[in-house]
Amino acid sequence: MASETTEADAANELMRLAKQIAKHNRLYHAEDSPEISDAEYDALVRRNAELEAAYPHLIRPDSPSAQVGHEVASSPLRKVAHEVRMMSLDNAFTDEEVEEFVARVRRFLALPDDAEVVMTAEDKIDGLSCSLRYENGKLVRAATRGDGQVGEDVTANVAHIVDIPQELKGEGLFDIPAVFEIRGEVYMAKEDFLALNARQAESGDKIFANPRNAAAGSLRQKDASVTASRPLRFLAHGWGAASEVPASTQYKMMRKIADWGVPVSPLLVRCNSAAEMVAHYRSIGAQRADLPYDIDGVVYKVDRLDWQDRLGFVAKAPRWGIAHKFPAERAETTLEAIDIQVGRTGKLTPVGRLKPVLVGGVTVTNVTLHNRDEIGRLGVRVGDRIVLQRAGDVIPQVVENLTRDETREPYHFPDHCPECRSEAVAEEGEVDVRCTGGLICPAQRVERLKHFVSRAALDIEGLGEKTIIEFFQLGWLESPADIFRLRKRRSDIVGREGWKDKSVDNLLAAIEAKREPDAARLLFGLGIRHVGAVTARDLLKRFVTLPALRHAAELAHSSPERGGGPAKLVEGPESSQTSKDELLSIDGVGPVVVEALGDFFHEPHNIAVWEDLLSEVSPPPYVVETKDSAVAGKTIVFTGKLETMSRDEAKAQAEALGARAAGSVSAKTDLVVAGPGAGSKLKQAAALGIDVIDEAAWAEIVRQAG
Repeated sequence: MASETTEADAANELMRLAKQIAKHNRLYHAEDSPEISDAEYDALVRRNAELEAAYPHLIRPDSPSAQVGHEVASSPLRKVAHEVRMMSLDNAFTDEEVEEFVARVRRFLALPDDAEVVMTAEDKIDGLSCSLRYENGKLVRAATRGDGQVGEDVTANVAHIVDIPQELKGEGLFDIPAVFEIRGEVYMAKEDFLALNARQAESGDKIFANPRNAAAGSLRQKDASVTASRPLRFLAHGWGAASEVPASTQYKMMRKIADWGVPVSPLLVRCNSAAEMVAHYRSIGAQRADLPYDIDGVVYKVDRLDWQDRLGFVAKAPRWGIAHKFPAERAETTLEAIDIQVGRTGKLTPVGRLKPVLVGGVTVTNVTLHNRDEIGRLGVRVGDRIVLQRAGDVIPQVVENLTRDETREPYHFPDHCPECRSEAVAEEGEVDVRCTGGLICPAQRVERLKHFVSRAALDIEGLGEKTIIEFFQLGWLESPADIFRLRKRRSDIVGREGWKDKSVDNLLAAIEAKREPDAARLLFGLGIRHVGAVTARDLLKRFVTLPALRHAAELAHSSPERGGGPAKLVEGPESSQTSKDELLSIDGVGPVVVEALGDFFHEPHNIAVWEDLLSEVSPPPYVVETKDSAVAGKTIVFTGKLETMSRDEAKAQAEALGARAAGSVSAKTDLVVAGPGAGSKLKQAAALGIDVIDEAAWAEIVRQAG
């Protein structure tokens, strides 16, 4: 759960999720070769959303929550820009989330509680999104979604899809708008998919993993004759650019599209309440196995088009629609091995290697076993028969061990790091076992270097994961300071695969630009446990310089109750307890953070890394210029979806006004700024009697501060 995640871990996980989701978007949308199922992808997106809701100040510029599809840079097909962006949909996984969606619409439109909110509900086909542009009733262009703004021209290919008419039917010249883009899904029926794979196997050609892959690969062909040989179908679910929309509701407009000769879902209905929506979801779910095509949920849309216009869009999705996803299937398989992976903070994570198993049409070979306690709870051992589940709200997991009663040697969790052989222990009160090797551990060094150059830390453009691993393996990067010595290796880098004079010079220039880094970013980049981006800023606001912070941390570490020895930088009359009290007086800094700082500066190898780094960089004193305002000195929490600014902008505004932007509501919170969709944090604020304002009121506070 996000509430159990430290801020530093959350930032690190958000970084990993951004990369993972971008990779899977590319594989799914651009290459038609997904490695994970829709349910597993949804779990990653849901985890990302959960962390962003808990830590809105950590939302990344490349956040998956603002991305749609994937760019089509490597496609052999011609690119084409969409006149109206092709959006995606937010997801719901429970009945309660559907009820909240309806309530959110009602709140946004300021409707009374007893006002009827009519929705359409239809099955969500698992296919490839496509936009068909008709001018004067004739098909002039067909395009894939791509990244929502630019797709691929597949006009010649869709000419071979029987469901897509080259000319719309109409009762008269004025029945069909001059311009109308019909949007829907290109798909392959289950029966046709099986027949196609049988033919592919017989001829020794590629076997497709599932109907969606087959449909996408068949449509996105440079040679349209290949598409013509594949049995593709199409169902419309909406529209894009239109010179006129000749209906007042979603339902009537879809019926009109059907009248024009384009198929729409036979399961499309109107619902008058959340209860009816969920009932239709249940009905479609019961028919799921017998439907001729694959579906992964039910889509709800506000029926009245004028209400859709008022609701508008946020980020990558409309406020007036949502996809209610089906839960994933379960499958049995054999646990063939348990490997241990070592993360940036030294955490030892057990990963189960599985006998490949199909779940929802996708082959799964690995599953996280989380930690030592989870292995004990499940009683899993190599060779066990397990039940695997990929539900919408969790990462793929083992839910049952079918052979735990069999007599077999239990699995012994390692007590030494598999990478550096340092002792691996669990701190008191924690379930995670961590390597004590710190920066001498190869696995931790690589992960910490990745973190050090990440966007939220030093943000060194061009120094990505692949490059860090390459340079580490060459022995060029052992610690953060080595990054600033890469200029001495210019001649060694030039000529390596992918590196030319210009790219090397660009990288070295990006590194040199960070010679005087922001002190808080540098501190966060060091990856000290429990010191996230916000905590790093809070610490530097108080101590201003990094040497002063180190001095206080070392003094606090030598406090009598720890039994520590004298700190190295102790000068003057300051006492250990005084330094500890000063640290603890900072909002957001508790005993865990103080102990983590002291432990970091107590380790000789950490101090060596610190001093080596500061011999290469010169971070200026950390000074935040603030204005006098009504919220100066207060702690503010932003929750819900902000409509006029990003989370980073809101956080920057708060800090500029002398306030502190926190990620969670507590007794120390002074003000909550709530946007649409605010949930548990709003309830917490009400329970604690904390003032709550909307985004407009916040904008007024900012305006008055000048």
